Amino acid sequence: MGKTSKPSYSSGVVNINGEEKASHYKKGNTIYSNYNMSDREKKIYDFAQNSFLENLPNINVFSADTQKSLQNQLNAYTQKGLQTINDYYTPMLSNLKNDIASRFGNFDNSVFMDNLSDIESNRADAMSALTQDILAKQNELYNDELNRRYNYLNFLGNVQNQSTANIMNYLQMAANNSSSGNSYNQYAASSQSSSPYKSYANTASALLSSSGNPYAMAAGAAIKLGSEYFL
Repeated sequence: MGKTSKPSYSSGVVNINGEEKASHYKKGNTIYSNYNMSDREKKIYDFAQNSFLENLPNINVFSADTQKSLQNQLNAYTQKGLQTINDYYTPMLSNLKNDIASRFGNFDNSVFMDNLSDIESNRADAMSALTQDILAKQNELYNDELNRRYNYLNFLGNVQNQSTANIMNYLQMAANNSSSGNSYNQYAASSQSSSPYKSYANTASALLSSSGNPYAMAAGAAIKLGSEYFL
């Protein structure tokens, strides 16, 4: 029986612009995969990872400075709303007083009181609506701040995931190169260990087996069996 030599293990390497990016190799009884991260890649990966870890614990915690900033924005919104209401109703009251004074000489009459009541009622409704708007604005400011933080964390996570995906792709390419090399080595070792007589025997066996003659077919089978054990 022919002796088959053990094929050597083929390493796999991926080079980009002459720089080795990934390798796949065997050392002893252990298979290793290695990725050479550039300084630029490392800075990006470390920044994303460290920033994610720094921001995650306080994702829902508003510092005193943040609360002050949000309150200042809310105060500005409130003042603008009050100014709008005053700019609308103050001239209206002034015009009413001037009109009543010119017509009746005093404000002690039903016409003035009725018109004043309507204006004050409308202004009260406007103030009530402003109060609801302020509450809605407060929720909007807080939600916007939270969304900004979560979007930033998602961005950092995506940066890490993309870096990891790139690394895994390079490692897979190196592993594929190694696999291709090992397949070739296996084929080469198998070819070198094959006896030329075994090739002849296989050919003769195939011809006899396909002849249709039962004696010849039996002889072909015998040759095939013998080649497996003795060649």
